[in-house]
Amino acid sequence: MSLFSTAYWAPVQYFAKLAEDSVALLEQHEHYIKQTYRNRCRIATANGVLTLTVPVTRTHGAKMPVRDVRIDYAEPWQQKHWKAIESAYRSSPFFEYYADDIRPFYERKEPFLFDLNERILHTALVLIGLKITIGYTGEYLPAYAGGDFRALISPKRPCTAHDPQWKPQIYYQVFAPANGFAVNMSILDLLCNEGPNALAVLGAPMAAGAR
Repeated sequence: MSLFSTAYWAPVQYFAKLAEDSVALLEQHEHYIKQTYRNRCRIATANGVLTLTVPVTRTHGAKMPVRDVRIDYAEPWQQKHWKAIESAYRSSPFFEYYADDIRPFYERKEPFLFDLNERILHTALVLIGLKITIGYTGEYLPAYAGGDFRALISPKRPCTAHDPQWKPQIYYQVFAPANGFAVNMSILDLLCNEGPNALAVLGAPMAAGAR
């Protein structure tokens, strides 16, 4: 059983790690860490990789348990995220198939980031076909005897350099011919481009030529 941070449309690496076991723990008592996948994801667009960030309300300089972080709806971020996702993936093979499962996250205003991410995680697991039991920490665990991916899976730590145990596989991406293959995008990217084959991609070895 491995330990994961909460994440907004987590990257492929995150789900590949989830797929290695039948039970996973989500950390809900750590202090919120900004500029991480906890409130952002990356998608592959015609203009390259785009980061989508969920704005949160926090007291400046104050430490706050991630479970208590509220989403800030002062700006129409939901509309912006949905338009970006639609623009990036409407020509992908499976976007139309999954659109009705994705769109509701941009129509309902979930108060807390952790709850939004939890709903997204369970939806993604169903769409991928991963049967995993998700548990939650009862207290903050500074060290964990099992796999601890809270800090390892991070936009600040390139997966190919910091995680030798995971080798990403190249899969179909709409804009790869123009921009090259984008490694470790959000699970949205894998689902929209590969559909039912996503599960096989998560468990497959790296193909030659990944960049």
